[in-house]
Amino acid sequence: MTTTTARPGLSGLVTGIGRIVALGLSPRATAREVATLLRGNLPGVGILTPEERAGVPGGYASHVLHAQADFSVTAVVWQPAAETVIHDHVSWCAFGVISGIEHETLYRDMGDHLVEIGRAANRPGDVSGFAPPGDIHRVRNTSGEVGVSLHVYGADIGKLGNSIRRTYDLPVR
Repeated sequence: MTTTTARPGLSGLVTGIGRIVALGLSPRATAREVATLLRGNLPGVGILTPEERAGVPGGYASHVLHAQADFSVTAVVWQPAAETVIHDHVSWCAFGVISGIEHETLYRDMGDHLVEIGRAANRPGDVSGFAPPGDIHRVRNTSGEVGVSLHVYGADIGKLGNSIRRTYDLPVR
Protein backbone atom coordinates (compact mmCIF):
# COMPACT_ATOMS: atom_id res chain seq x y z
CA MET A 1 0.00 0.00 0.00
CA THR A 2 1.24 3.49 -0.86
CA THR A 3 0.54 6.45 1.37
CA THR A 4 1.24 9.99 0.21
CA THR A 5 0.42 13.32 1.76
CA ALA A 6 -0.10 16.00 -0.93
CA ARG A 7 2.73 18.53 -0.71
CA PRO A 8 4.22 21.09 -3.11
CA GLY A 9 6.99 19.40 -5.12
CA LEU A 10 6.57 15.99 -3.50
CA SER A 11 4.95 14.20 -6.44
CA GLY A 12 7.88 14.75 -8.81
CA LEU A 13 10.37 13.78 -6.13
CA VAL A 14 8.49 10.54 -5.37
CA THR A 15 8.38 9.70 -9.10
CA GLY A 16 12.13 10.26 -9.44
CA ILE A 17 12.95 8.23 -6.33
CA GLY A 18 10.71 5.42 -7.59
CA ARG A 19 12.64 5.32 -10.88
CA ILE A 20 15.96 5.09 -9.04
CA VAL A 21 14.75 2.38 -6.65
CA ALA A 22 13.41 0.37 -9.61
CA LEU A 23 16.96 0.15 -11.03
CA GLY A 24 17.82 -2.41 -8.33
CA LEU A 25 21.19 -0.83 -7.46
CA SER A 26 23.14 -1.67 -4.32
CA PRO A 27 21.99 0.17 -1.18
CA ARG A 28 25.00 2.53 -1.27
CA ALA A 29 24.53 3.29 -4.96
CA THR A 30 20.80 3.87 -4.42
CA ALA A 31 21.54 6.29 -1.55
CA ARG A 32 24.03 8.18 -3.75
CA GLU A 33 21.60 8.40 -6.68
CA VAL A 34 18.72 9.55 -4.49
CA ALA A 35 21.04 12.14 -2.88
CA THR A 36 21.89 13.44 -6.36
CA LEU A 37 18.18 13.70 -7.15
CA LEU A 38 17.54 15.55 -3.86
CA ARG A 39 20.41 17.94 -4.53
CA GLY A 40 18.60 19.28 -7.58
CA ASN A 41 15.07 19.05 -6.16
CA LEU A 42 15.26 19.85 -2.46
CA PRO A 43 11.97 21.51 -1.52
CA GLY A 44 11.59 24.51 0.75
CA VAL A 45 10.00 24.64 4.20
CA GLY A 46 6.63 25.06 2.44
CA ILE A 47 6.54 21.27 2.07
CA LEU A 48 5.27 21.33 5.68
CA THR A 49 2.28 23.07 7.18
CA PRO A 50 2.94 25.87 9.69
CA GLU A 51 1.82 23.51 12.49
CA GLU A 52 4.28 20.82 11.36
CA ARG A 53 7.11 23.38 11.07
CA ALA A 54 6.57 24.32 14.73
CA GLY A 55 7.85 20.90 15.78
CA VAL A 56 7.74 19.73 19.38
CA PRO A 57 9.16 21.69 22.33
CA GLY A 58 12.78 20.79 23.03
CA GLY A 59 12.92 17.86 20.62
CA TYR A 60 12.41 16.75 17.07
CA ALA A 61 9.44 15.40 15.16
CA SER A 62 9.23 13.28 12.01
CA HIS A 63 6.43 13.65 9.50
CA VAL A 64 5.90 10.84 7.00
CA LEU A 65 5.09 12.51 3.68
CA HIS A 66 5.13 9.37 1.53
CA ALA A 67 5.46 5.67 2.34
CA GLN A 68 5.42 2.56 0.20
CA ALA A 69 7.01 -0.88 0.48
CA ASP A 70 10.43 0.06 -0.94
CA PHE A 71 10.95 3.68 0.18
CA SER A 72 9.60 6.50 2.31
CA VAL A 73 10.00 10.27 2.40
CA THR A 74 9.91 12.01 5.77
CA ALA A 75 10.50 15.55 6.97
CA VAL A 76 12.20 16.03 10.32
CA VAL A 77 11.69 19.22 12.32
CA TRP A 78 14.44 19.99 14.86
CA GLN A 79 14.16 22.51 17.67
CA PRO A 80 17.43 24.30 18.50
CA ALA A 81 19.73 21.88 20.41
CA ALA A 82 17.43 18.90 19.73
CA GLU A 83 19.41 15.71 19.21
CA THR A 84 18.92 12.03 18.57
CA VAL A 85 20.35 9.16 20.54
CA ILE A 86 23.26 7.35 18.91
CA HIS A 87 21.64 4.99 16.41
CA ASP A 88 21.83 3.26 13.05
CA HIS A 89 19.20 2.58 10.41
CA VAL A 90 17.18 -0.26 8.90
CA SER A 91 18.04 0.76 5.33
CA TRP A 92 19.86 3.16 3.05
CA CYS A 93 19.06 6.85 3.53
CA ALA A 94 19.51 10.11 1.63
CA PHE A 95 18.83 13.45 3.30
CA GLY A 96 18.89 17.14 2.54
CA VAL A 97 18.93 20.05 4.97
CA ILE A 98 16.29 22.69 4.29
CA SER A 99 16.92 24.94 7.32
CA GLY A 100 19.02 24.88 10.48
CA ILE A 101 22.33 23.07 10.89
CA GLU A 102 22.33 19.30 11.36
CA HIS A 103 25.56 18.44 13.11
CA GLU A 104 26.28 14.76 12.64
CA THR A 105 28.79 12.73 14.65
CA LEU A 106 29.73 9.34 13.18
CA TYR A 107 30.84 6.32 15.22
CA ARG A 108 32.30 2.86 14.75
CA ASP A 109 31.14 -0.02 16.98
CA MET A 110 34.17 -1.69 18.57
CA GLY A 111 32.09 -4.29 20.45
CA ASP A 112 32.38 -2.90 23.97
CA HIS A 113 32.62 0.80 23.05
CA LEU A 114 32.14 3.29 20.25
CA VAL A 115 34.86 5.34 18.59
CA GLU A 116 34.11 8.69 16.98
CA ILE A 117 35.20 8.55 13.34
CA GLY A 118 33.92 11.81 11.92
CA ARG A 119 31.82 14.94 12.16
CA ALA A 120 29.92 17.04 9.67
CA ALA A 121 27.94 20.26 9.99
CA ASN A 122 25.24 19.95 7.32
CA ARG A 123 23.84 23.34 6.35
CA PRO A 124 20.83 24.35 4.23
CA GLY A 125 21.24 22.85 0.75
CA ASP A 126 23.66 20.15 1.91
CA VAL A 127 22.65 16.66 0.76
CA SER A 128 24.18 13.28 1.52
CA GLY A 129 23.41 9.58 1.53
CA PHE A 130 24.56 6.45 3.34
CA ALA A 131 23.77 2.79 3.80
CA PRO A 132 24.32 0.25 6.57
CA PRO A 133 26.62 -1.03 7.84
CA GLY A 134 28.71 1.88 9.05
CA ASP A 135 25.87 4.34 9.58
CA ILE A 136 26.07 4.74 13.36
CA HIS A 137 25.54 8.39 14.21
CA ARG A 138 23.99 11.09 16.36
CA VAL A 139 22.39 14.20 14.86
CA ARG A 140 21.89 17.56 16.58
CA ASN A 141 20.50 20.91 15.43
CA THR A 142 23.32 23.29 16.35
CA SER A 143 21.64 26.39 14.94
CA GLY A 144 19.52 28.82 16.91
CA GLU A 145 16.55 28.27 14.62
CA VAL A 146 14.10 25.46 14.01
CA GLY A 147 15.68 23.10 11.50
CA VAL A 148 13.94 21.11 8.80
CA SER A 149 15.42 18.26 6.78
CA LEU A 150 14.03 15.84 4.23
CA HIS A 151 14.96 12.14 4.60
CA VAL A 152 14.39 9.33 2.12
CA TYR A 153 14.68 5.78 3.49
CA GLY A 154 14.71 2.50 1.60
CA ALA A 155 11.94 1.06 3.79
CA ASP A 156 8.26 1.57 4.56
CA ILE A 157 8.50 3.94 7.52
CA GLY A 158 4.72 4.21 7.61
CA LYS A 159 4.62 0.52 8.49
CA LEU A 160 7.78 0.40 10.65
CA GLY A 161 7.06 3.58 12.61
CA ASN A 162 10.63 4.91 12.28
CA SER A 163 13.93 4.24 10.54
CA ILE A 164 16.01 3.23 13.55
CA ARG A 165 17.37 -0.30 13.62
CA ARG A 166 19.32 -0.07 16.87
CA THR A 167 20.26 2.51 19.50
CA TYR A 168 23.68 2.45 21.18
CA ASP A 169 24.42 3.18 24.81
CA LEU A 170 28.02 1.96 24.70
CA PRO A 171 30.71 4.30 26.08
CA VAL A 172 32.46 6.52 23.54
CA ARG A 173 36.25 6.41 23.73
